[in-house]
Amino acid sequence: MSTIQELIKEIKNLKPVPAVISQLLEIVDNSDSSMADIANIIQYDPVVTASVLRTCNSAFFGLKTPAESIKDAVSMMGIDQIVEIVLLKSTYKSLSTSQNGYGLHEGAMWKYSVSSAIIAKQIAKKFNMQNKNTIFTSALLKDIGKTVLDRFVQDSFEKISSLVVHENLSFSAAEKKIIGIDHAELGAMIAKMWKFSPRMVKIIRHHHLGDISMVKDKEIAAVYLADCICMMIGIGVGADGLAYRFNYEAMKELGVASDDISLIIAEFAQNMSAVEELLKVV
Repeated sequence: MSTIQELIKEIKNLKPVPAVISQLLEIVDNSDSSMADIANIIQYDPVVTASVLRTCNSAFFGLKTPAESIKDAVSMMGIDQIVEIVLLKSTYKSLSTSQNGYGLHEGAMWKYSVSSAIIAKQIAKKFNMQNKNTIFTSALLKDIGKTVLDRFVQDSFEKISSLVVHENLSFSAAEKKIIGIDHAELGAMIAKMWKFSPRMVKIIRHHHLGDISMVKDKEIAAVYLADCICMMIGIGVGADGLAYRFNYEAMKELGVASDDISLIIAEFAQNMSAVEELLKVV
């Protein structure tokens, strides 16, 4: 069996994220959507509903009156907060395992994925971009391909590293040359199988800007930049982290200055302890 066929078989064995995510993302970035629209989608999934209510009523959020329904939770906490909780809880199992091939211990990719998603949303808000929740989710799931590709990378790590060192390839390019596919392409395949929107599939596929023309897409540039900022501050720097090239065109395309990067990092740092507390609850 070829490597690609083995990978496709493993994708099919992945536990998919709940269908509620795709439904949420279809309406949540629509300015006409209401709290009732959001609540109506979530409330018909009993597992997600129970999980969200348990999180909302935890000591972390300190609600004076416990939320008894999804409508209560959305009303008390707002659409964005509820959507983020749903997304975080629904993706935890898929992203929290260790990726030994990438040098990431258990929980490291989860923390990195969440951090990247939060920074991507900060960028989207700062520069008044639409589809903030789609950008958040794409950043959160952009490395889902690593969960499947990990053991293949582990088996081929010396060959991949040799290409990075001796041929000056990026880690993704070396992955593709040795295995036949890189984790971004594989992530896009998973997103497509999980019936995510073509927009999300595209962002996940190009989040490393392997095709430099994709830098013109501001949403892809935002997710790419969030990824780079995470690495700048030492989050998610696994075995592949130092083998990527920073592309300044992403900053230029978004109109981001060096001072903006400093402010984004400072804002994220202020929120970091809250993020880590939230991850314990989620």
